[in-house]
Amino acid sequence: MTCDILNIPFEPIEVNLPTKEHLTADHAILMYLVDKYGKDDSLYPKDLKKRALVNQKLFFDTGILFARLKNMVVSVFYEGATSLSEKQLRDVYEAYGFLEEFLTRSKYLAGDGITIADISAITYVTSIVYVLPLDAKIYPKTAAWIKDLEQKPYCQKYNARGTALLGERIRQAFK
Repeated sequence: MTCDILNIPFEPIEVNLPTKEHLTADHAILMYLVDKYGKDDSLYPKDLKKRALVNQKLFFDTGILFARLKNMVVSVFYEGATSLSEKQLRDVYEAYGFLEEFLTRSKYLAGDGITIADISAITYVTSIVYVLPLDAKIYPKTAAWIKDLEQKPYCQKYNARGTALLGERIRQAFK
C-alpha cells in the first residue's frame, strides 16, 4: 500500500503462509520507503515528537497487533486449532481496547493524518476483525478508523483480498 501511495513501481507477490513463505528474507521497510521516496513527511514526519508517535504506534503494531494475529495463524495453520483460546480472546479484546484509546486522542493512530502506522496496522486489524468481529458499540472510534481506511483505494486494492483469504482460512478451521 505504501508503494502505491508513493507511486513506487513494484511487483506484488502473493505469500503462502501455510508453507512459511513469509519467513523469507524479502520484506517491506515502510520507514525507508517514505524517507527515500516521500514527496513530503506526512506519512512519516521528520519532526521528532510526531515521528515518536508514529514509531510508538509501529511498535504497538508489531508487538501487539502482529503478535495477536500470529498467535491465531500459528494455532490454526500449524497446531490444528479449531477455535480461539480464552487467552487469545482476551488478548484480542485488549488490543481492541488499546486501539480505541489511541483513537480517542486523534482521528488516526498517530495524529490527524494517515501515517505508515495506520497503513501497517490496518493489515493486521482487518485480518483479526475478520476472525473476531469488532463490536462498533464498544469500539466506535476503532470501527470508524477501519471503515475510513477500508475506503481508501490502496487499501481496497492491496489489503481487502489478502485479509479475506486469511480470515476465511482461519474461520474455516473454526467450523
